Amino acid sequence: MPEIYIILYPMRKAITSPYDQLIKIFGKYAGGTAGDYDEVDLLAGIVEVFRPAKGKRPATVDISPLLQLLSSRADLSIFFKAYLQQLLHRKDFVHIISDAGIINYADFLYEIRKRTVQKILPYQPPKDTLQYILNQVFYATRDPEWLSCIPQEQLEKLFILCECRSLYSEDKLSYELNRLLYSLEVLTQRISGRALESDVSKMVPEYENFDSPFIGLLREMSELLEKIKNDTPKYVSAKDITYKQVWILHQQCEDFIETAFANSHKFGISIKVNQSLLRLRQQLERIKEVLPLLVLEDPADAGHQTIAFGMQLIRYNCNKTNVRKLVSEGTQQLSYEITQHTAETGEHYITTSVSEYWKMLWSACGGGLIVAFLCIFKVLLGKVETSGLGHAFLYSMNYAAGFIAIYLFGCTLATKQPAMTAAALVRALQKDTGDKVQAEHKYWNFAVFFARVFRSQFIAFVGNVLMAFPVALLLIWGIDKISGYNIAAAKWYTLVHDLDPVDSPAIFHAAIAGFFLFVSGIIAGSIANRDKHNAVYYRIRQHPILKKVFGKERTDKIAGMYEKKWAGIISNFWFGVFMGSTASIGLFIGLDLDIRHITFASGNLALGMYGGSFDIPSVMILWGVLGIGIIGLVNFTVSFSLSLALAFRSRNMSVLELKLVAMAVWEFFKLKPMHFFFPPREKLK
Repeated sequence: MPEIYIILYPMRKAITSPYDQLIKIFGKYAGGTAGDYDEVDLLAGIVEVFRPAKGKRPATVDISPLLQLLSSRADLSIFFKAYLQQLLHRKDFVHIISDAGIINYADFLYEIRKRTVQKILPYQPPKDTLQYILNQVFYATRDPEWLSCIPQEQLEKLFILCECRSLYSEDKLSYELNRLLYSLEVLTQRISGRALESDVSKMVPEYENFDSPFIGLLREMSELLEKIKNDTPKYVSAKDITYKQVWILHQQCEDFIETAFANSHKFGISIKVNQSLLRLRQQLERIKEVLPLLVLEDPADAGHQTIAFGMQLIRYNCNKTNVRKLVSEGTQQLSYEITQHTAETGEHYITTSVSEYWKMLWSACGGGLIVAFLCIFKVLLGKVETSGLGHAFLYSMNYAAGFIAIYLFGCTLATKQPAMTAAALVRALQKDTGDKVQAEHKYWNFAVFFARVFRSQFIAFVGNVLMAFPVALLLIWGIDKISGYNIAAAKWYTLVHDLDPVDSPAIFHAAIAGFFLFVSGIIAGSIANRDKHNAVYYRIRQHPILKKVFGKERTDKIAGMYEKKWAGIISNFWFGVFMGSTASIGLFIGLDLDIRHITFASGNLALGMYGGSFDIPSVMILWGVLGIGIIGLVNFTVSFSLSLALAFRSRNMSVLELKLVAMAVWEFFKLKPMHFFFPPREKLK
């Protein structure tokens, strides 16, 4: 029976012990001379014996079977030592230190594509490099985790058994240490060159009248490296003056990068500059991790530090295609600047007093009035004989013109608010973290602020819906009376049925609209951030021809209007394009895609009821009215949730904090539910 079991399941590690597996592996490769083994198969096989199964994270990885085998079998020990010496002899690792895991290009999307492709089809360097060996042996991203679980004493014993050579020498510069010194030189040269580029240095005007710390780092690093090369022993003490000076300048370089990021709210930041600063930060971090290897206080620690260096190389190589970290680091600062703009804009959508509350109602009524016209225009444009692309263009321009008009006239489209107010909410939550007393109540303060936001959304919804319905009804009635033609007669069923949350994909289509609302908020923040970084407002204000034609005062007004309105105009234009082209794109690719927006839903219900001569089943009307409310809720939930998540991400706040926020909001709602719909009465003075 056991023999049958082994035949049926030959690949399971549980059948044979690690020791027996190692005997089998060595038996396969130990037949020839040491010079015959310059490939990685033997080492890869040994590593595979101890690599934990996928999904398992052991507290300790025991390599004692390998130690036992090498200690008890002199022939295998001699063979393995010769094999390792042949395999690792003068294998270059400079690119692992200088490049692995560090952003190589300022093009963010290219870097993502490159890393994604390399995850599927890994880049294979020349065979005479250490990176080739590591790619073949330690190819799994989780390898550094389980390697760190091997007891240090076992690693040191293996180091001694294999007679591995340490990095350090009293009188001779080893090949490995020489390549390590060269790696530091490459990193420092790259850092000093990129940091002096104008697009980076202009982010930190505070350093204009001072010597660049990057040039100082380059000088001191060169002096330190030359000292190790020319003096004996081939290492330094942590008390070495030059070594200390390198660390001081390194800290100044880190301060430079942090100041540049902090100044992004003044000057804006582009993707290229953001990537350049991230690259500089990563290179400084790499120097920070490698530089201590030049220090050896006690020669007895040489083996320990050499092992640590090997572990570092494996970790760098395994993490070189980490896409998640790249996206996380590469988008945080940009998302912060984008949400910073939306937060400032969103504060205008939040009412505080009773007068502001009713002012928001009138503003929303204006938005509903314009949307009613857009509903009419869309029905008329639907009768134009043109292609699907033609309809997509006509619908997009209709929506875009309407949304821009709403924006320029100072009216309110309710669903545009969540994408803006979410960032303002998170910024308000973040403000209270400085004071100890306030910090204890910051979630409660957030709940009070959220109530203000919610009632502002509520009254905006009310104004949009209450105005869009009667105005759309009045317009279609007027067209019918003047022309004698009911423009919605042939389409009434579709207009009403599309609002049904049960028998139509209205909820899904409302979620698509919510996503586009979120994207339009991102576009507004991105445009504002780009213009700030490129100093567009200042360039318009100081344009010599504009000042000559319009005069200095009018040119200032043009620049001011551009600064205040342009980002919003572009955002609303693209929101209109998204809304108008979604259905046509869905038709083209064979998917049921469309958008449902609460204000348009209200206007469409009015058109559908008139188109059907008000002879519509009560159930359809009831479902239509209910559908309007659900569509509005989905619009709000999707756009607000996405914007809130982005705002939390941009400020490096844990999403887990949302649980505490939600609890505070719920408690406040139970205490004062009406504050979520109506403002508290103002106290008489």
